[in-house]
Amino acid sequence: MSEPPSATVADAAATPTPDPRALSPGTSRLLWSTFLGLGLAAVIALIPLPYAVLRPGPATNTLGVDASGKPLIEVPDATTYPTTGSLDFTTVRVSGGPGRRVNAWDLLGAWLDPDDDIFREKLLFPEGSTSEQVQERNQEEMVNSQQEAAVVALRSLGKDVGRRFVVGSLADDAPARSVIKVGDAITAVDGRVVTSIEQIQLGITAHPPGESVDLTIERGGREQDVQAKTTEVDGSTVLGVRLRIDYDLPVEVIVRAGDVGGPSAGTMFALAIRDLLTPGSMTGGKAIAGTGTIDDAGAVGPIGGIRQKVVGAQAAGADFFLAPAANCPDVSGQAPEGLTIVRIATFDEAVAAVAKIADGSGGLPTCP
Repeated sequence: MSEPPSATVADAAATPTPDPRALSPGTSRLLWSTFLGLGLAAVIALIPLPYAVLRPGPATNTLGVDASGKPLIEVPDATTYPTTGSLDFTTVRVSGGPGRRVNAWDLLGAWLDPDDDIFREKLLFPEGSTSEQVQERNQEEMVNSQQEAAVVALRSLGKDVGRRFVVGSLADDAPARSVIKVGDAITAVDGRVVTSIEQIQLGITAHPPGESVDLTIERGGREQDVQAKTTEVDGSTVLGVRLRIDYDLPVEVIVRAGDVGGPSAGTMFALAIRDLLTPGSMTGGKAIAGTGTIDDAGAVGPIGGIRQKVVGAQAAGADFFLAPAANCPDVSGQAPEGLTIVRIATFDEAVAAVAKIADGSGGLPTCP
């Protein structure tokens, strides 16, 4: 006797036919693990890391104009002369640092790009500094580099440039606050006229901590003698003041560098100022780029990111690159095709190198 039709239907429901499109439990677990791993990797990759990446930045012709069409460098109170060619200052783009750290994706991109360099953050920025402090320091260094560039260029043309050693700030707990004010210029220590900040420091450290030092200061255009009590910091005798150099330029020099910070454009600014104040073209119409700090004695100092600046110079069309002598080991054998890297250690050497480039006489001192 056959079973009722309903029994057959019940048996079919109890033992369903497997769906070929369904995933096995093992496959499902594998997929979920993969998705979870990818999500975790994405989150980890976005974690800020204590590194900084240096990339080539733009090059700017110091003999040209800024974004608003105004001359990048202007000397309104002096006779200036038209010039040709270019004297580019070069820059570096920095990713990372206080308040704007990079992540793993940024580092991977930099690792794959041969023009980029990766550094630990603490090698490029003072430990514990904020992004605001870094920006403030960069702007201060840029202003100082412009001032010293003008000093060096004007002196190279026989102009007399005076200077004053001015109190920029005082420590809150400095005993000398009772007699010294911000803006005072120190002209003598213990009766001896000073010609450098180093001389002032040596005169102060000649006293034991807590002893007073005789200073001659200039305030409001008048000189006066004061006795300033010293104190001790890390075993050294100090006044607790921060000094800066103010220069008395015979003519005003205006530099419009935009948002660029740091001291490394000083040498190129100085060359441009000299070029504008002398008849003819220093460059002879050649495309020259470069970098290097400058001090008021005319010494050209090393900078960071030299590899990136060389790449940026080539991209801007430069044929020659003026590099601080101390940076030569960093670019030895790495000159991009068509770019000659010229070694300079002083402003006079930079002027001589530009003259040789202009007349094509050769004999340039290059980085090996």
